[in-house]
Amino acid sequence: MDSAVSELLENEGQLQAWQTDRSRAPIATKIVVAGGFGVGKTTLVTAVSEITPLQTEALMTQASADTDDLTATPEKTTTTVAMDFGRITLDDDLVLYLFGTPGQQRFWFMWDDLVRGAIGAVVLADTRRLSDCFPALDYFESCGLPYIVAVNHFDGSEEFEVVDVREALTVPPHIPVLIMDARQRISVIESLLALVGHALDATPE
Repeated sequence: MDSAVSELLENEGQLQAWQTDRSRAPIATKIVVAGGFGVGKTTLVTAVSEITPLQTEALMTQASADTDDLTATPEKTTTTVAMDFGRITLDDDLVLYLFGTPGQQRFWFMWDDLVRGAIGAVVLADTRRLSDCFPALDYFESCGLPYIVAVNHFDGSEEFEVVDVREALTVPPHIPVLIMDARQRISVIESLLALVGHALDATPE
């Protein structure tokens, strides 16, 4: 296990310096979690948030049957209609604020507001329907926001190598592509650390 992740887990539950010393303002960093419908954005934020996450989940009704394809996620009964929000402290003074975007096309108008001020984005992908993440990839490429691709491995789905996923999505060589599990806290933390590192490399100032 990565040493940074190990240290973070060991210190979990302890008060950080910025929480006990009000003169030490933390570095607040905004991260966006995007991707297609039902790819695991809410699950990711919930798995890693150190606070009770804010969720805007609404029950799915028959009215959305023609627009929301549940073939790959037949047990899904709710959907995000605005955003998910969570927080995680990665270091003594580094706090990440996570904003999960809604996945359906009819809610994409909110993305411009959600990404404002973010240092980067995690684009979640499902190998059973890779095409669903193309809109997010195109969006972050067009606006110039650093991003990584995190392939969320679902039970029963075929496993692919990173190089194959990169080729299928035509992701440039400098963009990190990871295989992860949005249900597993350690896996999510590793993905967030990868994004922070990539964002620093892309915009070192």
